[in-house]
Amino acid sequence: MHDLSAMAWGGAILSAMLIGISKTGLPGVGILAIIWMAAVIPARTSTGLILPLLIAGDVLAVTWYRRHAVWAHLFKLLPCAAAGVLIGYAALAHVNDRQLRPIIGSVILAMLALNYWRNRLNGEEGRVPRGWPFAIVMGLSAGITTMMANAAGPIMILYLLAMRLPKAEFIGTGAWYFLIVNLFKVPFSAHLGLITLDSLRFNLLLIPAVLAGGLFGGWLAKRIPEKAFNAVVQLLAALGAVKLILPN
Repeated sequence: MHDLSAMAWGGAILSAMLIGISKTGLPGVGILAIIWMAAVIPARTSTGLILPLLIAGDVLAVTWYRRHAVWAHLFKLLPCAAAGVLIGYAALAHVNDRQLRPIIGSVILAMLALNYWRNRLNGEEGRVPRGWPFAIVMGLSAGITTMMANAAGPIMILYLLAMRLPKAEFIGTGAWYFLIVNLFKVPFSAHLGLITLDSLRFNLLLIPAVLAGGLFGGWLAKRIPEKAFNAVVQLLAALGAVKLILPN
């Protein structure tokens, strides 16, 4: 990793900054960071490399939005997400992220379309799924995809949008969710050889960029109106989904 070209280093630093921005300001940008990191570093290596950076961003986001989490949603999602992580860990022996990515992207686009269609028919106050079945499906899906491809961001965006959470609660609930789930993933990623001492040393060099991005994201979030925020995160989720579908 330390023999990377200047362009690859630039891409890794940009990815780290985007992770910070996604954690405190614009959820959805994180998928772009993951895609960019995989473009400059081999995909399997980047999967383990990016996890500690995500955790660093999660810690910053939880510190920033610690009072805004809606724990009722987390209590529904986290057990299902943990089960999803275990499924994803087992599936990594049989399914690679290249096979999974287009499936994830297609599901996300379909759910975005359904969300748009529902809002057009029923308005912003239309009935939304809030029960356990919806939470189970979303939690499992997010757990599987985060373990296999670090790509659960768009799925969580859809869930939190469906819950009609205000901007601060949206980010705060997502921050706690991803901190807990990403910490849960660490031993599994280490067992698969995705996290090593060498990768952790590389992470230490990139964490300042995560923190810089997080500070900028927190500043940005305060200045984005609620409706614009919802529109932007849906657009980013859609762009991330399209990128997942397209071949590398």
